[in-house]
Formats: sequence, C-alpha cells, structure tokens
Amino acid sequence: MHAHPHDHAGHHGHDTAHEHEHRDDQAAASHGEHLHYGHGAAHAHAPGMTQERMVRIEQDILGKNNEYAQANRERFQRQGVLALNLVSSPGSGKTSLLTATIERLQGRMPVSVIEGDQQTSNDADRIRATGAPAVQVNTGKGCHLDAHMIGHAVERLGLQGSGLLLIENVGNLVCPSAFDLGEAHKVVILSVTEGEDKPLKYPDMFHASTLMVLNKIDLLPYVDFDVKRCIEYARRINPRLEVLQVSARTGEGMDAWVDWLEGRLGGSAAGGGEEEIEALRRRVAELEAQLDAARQGH
Repeated sequence: MHAHPHDHAGHHGHDTAHEHEHRDDQAAASHGEHLHYGHGAAHAHAPGMTQERMVRIEQDILGKNNEYAQANRERFQRQGVLALNLVSSPGSGKTSLLTATIERLQGRMPVSVIEGDQQTSNDADRIRATGAPAVQVNTGKGCHLDAHMIGHAVERLGLQGSGLLLIENVGNLVCPSAFDLGEAHKVVILSVTEGEDKPLKYPDMFHASTLMVLNKIDLLPYVDFDVKRCIEYARRINPRLEVLQVSARTGEGMDAWVDWLEGRLGGSAAGGGEEEIEALRRRVAELEAQLDAARQGH
C-alpha cells in the first residue's frame, strides 16, 4: 500500500515503473482482487513482526487475561451471579435493551451493570436512572474490556448475593471475541439496521456467542434486511447459536428475552463457566499448534 502527502495531479518526478505499478494495482482492483492479511499462524499481520512473535504475544496476553477471568468466574459461581458479556457493534441498541430489561426485571431479580466505552459515562448514567447500580469503565484507546477491568469493577459494585450481572462491552465485533471476562455466556446483539451479512464478516464473535439477539425488529418494514438469511448466516458460523428477535422500543420479544435470562440464572451459570473453560483449553491448544507451525515455517 502506498500513500502520498501530495496530489497525484501535480508533477512530482515519478518514474515509469512507479506509474506502471499504480496501473497494475488499478487493473487488479477492477478484476475483484483483494488483500488478505489473515494468513499465517497468527491469522493477523503487523509490519516488521514475524508470525511466531505474534503468536507468542497473543499467548502471553490471553494467558494473563484468562487467569483473571478464572478468578472472576469462581467469584460469580460462589455468589450465584449470572454474568453475561453483551457484545455488538456501536449503535446496535445495547444500552436501550439493558434499560428495558432492567425495568422488566425490577422486583424479580437483582441486576447490576458494568458499562464499557472508550470515553464518557453517558451509558452508565442511563443505567443508574433505572435504579440499578452501574460502574462505568473507560478504556481510553482500548477497543475492549478485559478480565482485570471487570475484577476491579465488580469490587466497586460490591455485589451481594445472587443476581444478574450484565456487562456491556465496548462497541466492537472484533477484539472482544477473544477476551474471556469470566462470564457464563457471550450474547451478541445485532440490529436490523446493520446488514444481515455481519455474521460472515465477523465470524469469531458469532462463533464465541451463545445467543444472538436480533434487535430493532420494529424497523423491519423500513429497512432492507432479510431475517431468515441473517439467521442462516449466523448458524453457518455457529450451528448451536440461539436466536431471539426483539424490539427494546416496542417491547416485542422482550418476554422471551427475560425468560431466557431467568432460565439461566442459578445453577446454569456454573455450566456456562465450564463451557468457557473448555473453549479456552481449545484456544490454548490451537495457539500452541500455530506456534509449532510458525517455527517449522520460519
């Protein structure tokens, strides 16, 4: 990729070979070719860094995070807390779904919230307005919450006894998929204003989730969104993925969502934790295999 701090329209001494390279790039683009940096053992690319080094860094980061996540999980299980990690792209309606959920659960179960954003306390303020306790976690330039952040936020919340802990992650369908927070389940929220192909574009998140909440279904008459195709794409990535269709604004589907929550509060939280632990074991084994492959290809 080549960037210039000046206008191509002016004369700035490019030689013939350079101009020909640009024409070749344009021809390739016109034939539908694309750049793909997901090859290699790390399935990622960083300039000047080998695949082996990237795999080692990922192992170190995830390994430390998983230690904190396991401590969080054990605490949640001891207290009978069902912790859910709500993930989505920005603007999916996570906070509106949370406020509507809290209102429906008042008097039925205790609900606490951890809000993750790069900046501001806007979402935590909206949650507190419902009467539920909330802690805002600002990540600065960080694109996701991690288990260490959650541990400190839980201390601030001072959870007492059993209940529901809803963690609203930073709006991002990429990075949060790899970071276990100690939750029982990841719940991915997708709004009908985003496009039904999101599961194919961001497969890791949908593969890591237990439930997909398809939100803003009240807007279906006004948008070009194929619900059936979206669900088919999502289950192509994760055949076991559960799906609920809701509108936080009108209340449609909210009873099914609340039933889902109540059905998993209690003993099921421990079962979800075991699933997370097994998934982490698989991920560690995968990273070790990738590191071996990187060494052999070095």
